[in-house]
Amino acid sequence: MADLLPTLHELLQSDPLPMMLVNAAGEPMFRNTALLQLQADNAELSAWLPHNHAELVMAAARQQRAIEDVHTRCGNRHLLWSYIPLAQTAQVWVRGRDATRWLQHQQEATVARRLYHLIIENTTDLISRHRPDGRFIDASPASWNMLGVWPEQLRGERLDSLFHPQEREALITRFRSALEQDGYLTYSYRIRHASGEYRWFETASRAIRETYTGEVVEVISVSRDITERLQSEEHNRRLQDELAHAARLATLGELASGIAHELNQPLAAILNYAGASQRYLSQLGSDEPEAERVEHGLARISEQAEHAAAVIRRLRGFLRKGSRRLQQVDAAVLAHEAVGLCAWEASQHQVQIVEKAAPGLPLLRVDPILLQQVLLNLLRNAIDANREQHPQHGSQVQLNIEERDGQVCIEVIDQGAGVSAEAREQLFVPFYTSKVDGLGLGLSMSQGIVEGFGGSLDALPADTGGLCLRCLLPAVST
Repeated sequence: MADLLPTLHELLQSDPLPMMLVNAAGEPMFRNTALLQLQADNAELSAWLPHNHAELVMAAARQQRAIEDVHTRCGNRHLLWSYIPLAQTAQVWVRGRDATRWLQHQQEATVARRLYHLIIENTTDLISRHRPDGRFIDASPASWNMLGVWPEQLRGERLDSLFHPQEREALITRFRSALEQDGYLTYSYRIRHASGEYRWFETASRAIRETYTGEVVEVISVSRDITERLQSEEHNRRLQDELAHAARLATLGELASGIAHELNQPLAAILNYAGASQRYLSQLGSDEPEAERVEHGLARISEQAEHAAAVIRRLRGFLRKGSRRLQQVDAAVLAHEAVGLCAWEASQHQVQIVEKAAPGLPLLRVDPILLQQVLLNLLRNAIDANREQHPQHGSQVQLNIEERDGQVCIEVIDQGAGVSAEAREQLFVPFYTSKVDGLGLGLSMSQGIVEGFGGSLDALPADTGGLCLRCLLPAVST
């Protein structure tokens, strides 16, 4: 061993790491150039060595085992010392290395890992890793809030198994093609929650490729739940459509008011000419059958012109702005007048309106024009339902009026196809309609008018299989 020491000395002198040979007492017997340079920076070698340097030398020599990476610090520098015993001697090689930069990197890596875990564990977006076939490798804890499952439950599951069945094939094709060609993809889709419902997600995915072959080995995805955002956008879009529709209806109302005003003049002329013709005819005093027929025709012309004028007056009263004119009215009389207004339309579609009014009904305090408009809407809806269900056959619409617990109950019952429970909930929503040419405002406006009178308007399934529209209005107390 002694013959080897000179050779070892020559080799170690060229070693860039500080190194020395010590005896069993820890006293230096040899120092290489790097250690001498280190010692020159600080006259006290003990400042660089571990505080238990002597004990470490004795332990390495006695136990004949190396002691690795004993940390010391001097100023801003960090060293890691190793104690290596020489076989069959009481000498120990003490070798140090500057670990300042290495420890800084370790500390930075630790801070980065903590920051990474802090972001992953607290972000509201779902961050996930996938194999090229779409199977989950891992996911962030946000999976619980967004999908109702923990990351451990997602591992090994295929992402496409959560897609909506109607979109699955198209999404798989698009996903694979985009990641292979472009390496990234942002897409919106429906994904199944643990509760069974489907929610809208927006996911940005990026492919991780193998360095040399370029093959996709992993996919990183960041997903966000956009269900509420899409619902809000849809709600805003419907509001815009409704505002535009309301503007068109306002224009239509002004136009209808103008038309009604213009029609008054020719109707007045028709009445005047018909009346004058009747007077001329009576002055002639002819008893011929033809004269009787002419007189009868003129009477019918006057009658129909008066009816048209009454309808226009009601229309203008309905469109006119101003406070409601509440009056005490008989519901049966008002309903009978409404039946008369839609009698021609009912006869055209072979619909018979059967009126059943209980005797001794209490009066109502309402605006008669508005309530008649409500009854007219209900009757016309019933006629349309019968027409669609019985296009070639006769059918009936029942109009029942009775008193119930201090209220007047008016029911309009059709023989149509009926309405599902889900659709009944939408009947009174503005602009909702099942008719191709409907506006969706009749029942909504009718319900608002009835509630303004302190009553209620509801839709119920009828025993006939059709629909029952029930209007309850408070009776005038006597």
